[in-house]
Amino acid sequence: MPSHLSLFERMTLRGMLLTPMMLVVLLAGCESKSPTEEAKKMEKPQTGAAMEQAATEPKEMKVEEEMKMEAPAEMKPAPLTAPASSAGQKANAEGVTHAQQDHWDVAESHFRKALEADPKLAEAHYNLGLALDKLDRHDEAKAAFEKALELAPNNAMITESPVLQKHMST
Repeated sequence: MPSHLSLFERMTLRGMLLTPMMLVVLLAGCESKSPTEEAKKMEKPQTGAAMEQAATEPKEMKVEEEMKMEAPAEMKPAPLTAPASSAGQKANAEGVTHAQQDHWDVAESHFRKALEADPKLAEAHYNLGLALDKLDRHDEAKAAFEKALELAPNNAMITESPVLQKHMST
């Protein structure tokens, strides 16, 4: 380092050179661990037959099991909201709230109130069909779905519903 530099300048230059090198040294000592690796270390080691089964178990089985666990959330039919201009919008919204909490019996009564206020509300007919399906009242559900289709033949949310299609095919 040149001798004509002041003490402060020498320390600053040294600091600028040492800081990146120190980072490299510090980072080199760090070990990157995923949450999965940490969890494996925390688990108790397997022994005997359980260890052999885990080693021979195909990975596809584990993937299928994960998919089965996720499937109910994906396949759960969503109730539809009503247009704000509908007289039955408020009762339908109450029904949707209860349906999302799996309170299908309470949701049914709200969807029926929505239909009293607006008998041509296709979304409420569809939602009533969902509630009746969940309550295992399939004949009534089919009738509600048929009315929803009649009132809204161009509403893809209704016409393409797997639950509705299941009822229409029986």
